[in-house]
Amino acid sequence: VGAGAGEFRPRGHAIEFRVNAEDPRRNFTPSPGRIEFLHLPGGRGVRVDSHVYGGYEVSPHYDSMIAKIIAWGKDRAEAIALMSRALQEFMIEGVHTTAPLGQALLSDARFVRGQYNTAFLEHFMEDSFLVAKPS
Repeated sequence: VGAGAGEFRPRGHAIEFRVNAEDPRRNFTPSPGRIEFLHLPGGRGVRVDSHVYGGYEVSPHYDSMIAKIIAWGKDRAEAIALMSRALQEFMIEGVHTTAPLGQALLSDARFVRGQYNTAFLEHFMEDSFLVAKPS
């Protein structure tokens, strides 16, 4: 945008979260079953790619990804806020998903400050997320 021919200038910030039918509090055990209720988020800056619907049967024999949620904002802070809202609006009944893990990650001060590396998730799970009792 506004760049000359052949030039590219990044604009904004995007975050993608993959929602899987897995239980992160049980070592990401697959969570097959029937989706009894589903509400997907939307709104400005939020996109959802999914093939599931209320009544859909999540099979234990295939990839457990049931949705990709993408949030785009003018900067990282806005993208985080939009993704946080989107994950709060994502509602599903019938299977466990990784959505609660995403909500917890987005509220972690280290993640918000950008202080993470490839070992972050493992430490986050041990130190923060798994402290809460499974529901």
